[in-house]
Amino acid sequence: MASLKGKHNIAEIEGLRCTVVESGCTESRAQFLKGLLEFNRYDVRIDAEKAKDGSPTGTFLVGVTDILFNPVVVLYQKRLFRPDGEVITPAFWNQWENQDLKPYWQVTR
Repeated sequence: MASLKGKHNIAEIEGLRCTVVESGCTESRAQFLKGLLEFNRYDVRIDAEKAKDGSPTGTFLVGVTDILFNPVVVLYQKRLFRPDGEVITPAFWNQWENQDLKPYWQVTR
């Protein structure tokens, strides 16, 4: 699952320098992120990760060609949108099942 940390990683994917959005993700997660980021007009690159010996690990590396892109900053500044026009929240980004639609200040115990 995604770990939203502020570290800014850069890797070469398909011969282009890319900002790493997420590494070690499944193929379905990679396609989910690709769909969201392409909807928001980013050029997305996906590459299969390999072990040190060169064998495939079954995980993927997702990156965007915008070197200044930082997923934490863009997400919390509310600059990413879903296809239905709503702002992407951290819960939606992480694909958490139980997303409360109530704002946190309206939740009572």
